[in-house]
Amino acid sequence: MLEVYGIPSRPLVLLVGAADAQADLDWRDLGGEISQRLTSKPGPWAIAGVPGSRAMANVGFGATLGQYRFDRYKSDREEPAAGDIAIVGTGAGDARRMWRDRLAPLAEGVRLARDLVNEPANVIYPASFIDRARAAFDGVDNVTIEVLDQAEMRRLGMGAIAGVGQGSPRGARLMLITYRGAESAPMVLAGKGITFDTGGISIKPNTGMWEMKGDMSGAAAVTGALVSLAKSNAPVHVVSVAALAENMPGANAQRPGDVVRTLSGKTIEIRSTDAEGRLVLSDGIEYAVREKQPYALVDIATLTGSAVRALGPDYAALFAPEDDHAEAGLAAAKKTGEALWRLPLHPAYAEAIKSQIADIKNSNTSPAPGASAGAHFIGYFVPDDLPWIHIDMAAVDRTETSRPMIPAGARGYGVMLLDELARSWRP
Repeated sequence: MLEVYGIPSRPLVLLVGAADAQADLDWRDLGGEISQRLTSKPGPWAIAGVPGSRAMANVGFGATLGQYRFDRYKSDREEPAAGDIAIVGTGAGDARRMWRDRLAPLAEGVRLARDLVNEPANVIYPASFIDRARAAFDGVDNVTIEVLDQAEMRRLGMGAIAGVGQGSPRGARLMLITYRGAESAPMVLAGKGITFDTGGISIKPNTGMWEMKGDMSGAAAVTGALVSLAKSNAPVHVVSVAALAENMPGANAQRPGDVVRTLSGKTIEIRSTDAEGRLVLSDGIEYAVREKQPYALVDIATLTGSAVRALGPDYAALFAPEDDHAEAGLAAAKKTGEALWRLPLHPAYAEAIKSQIADIKNSNTSPAPGASAGAHFIGYFVPDDLPWIHIDMAAVDRTETSRPMIPAGARGYGVMLLDELARSWRP
């Protein structure tokens, strides 16, 4: 990039060289780079010279995500200097249709997920998460929202998710959003929604605990994906499940050593109250499978530090019992740029989650690696004949350094990936 000043009637011209930019992801990254470069520059701006309608639309998509910022709590907040960006070129009509019909809803879903994750936990908790979701879908066709509260889940026998929520005065919730854009069995997208995770009685150390406001990134991702699918009128039938709870060490909090029973009657020994994400997902998955009878299931969660240590900040962990299901996940990751790396589901790891006093235990699963043990735990609640992908996104929910389409903060990871899987995966 080269900034050129002094051209008559133009305060600044930014020359951008794009070497070998051909794929959609290349143009998206270019748009993100340009928009971040222009954030502090006086606008409005125009981007010219992008070759063709598809490249133009993708530059616009990248610019929209690159411009994102979360500063609503700053007292000296100012509007971005660049303001609107116009993209000029041949094929503008086709580019505008691609933007309106496909990419604008996708960008809206990503930005919603980022907002939910960036918000502090005194603003986003189970009930207010649901309020934000309802507002996002207000007036959208073919969408229904169902909510179970703490009392209703107790009545149904959903002791795992209710047990996590019982330590907080803000009770747990289970939210199902159904988008029916096709007459077929649905795909279920299930997301972990711990709106703040202290670790409960097994309390975490103080260092870095503030990041646990983002322990609902999985629920944010499935909600954002449904926004994209519904607002783009995708020809699919999809149900998102947000398993929402605050994990607090209150006087009524569950304890290590407790045993809880899920909707199906399966029992779980609580070895650590800080392994709570798998608990809320167990009941959420069982309820969705029973009530919605899906043809496939994808769950996504900031589940384990083990995945972070194994893969670092560039990949989420992918688990799938079938090779072709794993390949579908990896193909969607390659297309969207939301990277996945497959980790093993070994039969020996399934043995490690067995409990002496209950069906399974939620922690202390040595010698199984933590991420694989977590995947096996969730798989215990998935019917054997249901195609299933588990995504452990603990390493990729946020970034401390900006990337082309991702300013520092919440990434909104998973929205594009799940949107693509819902459109393309037909096991």
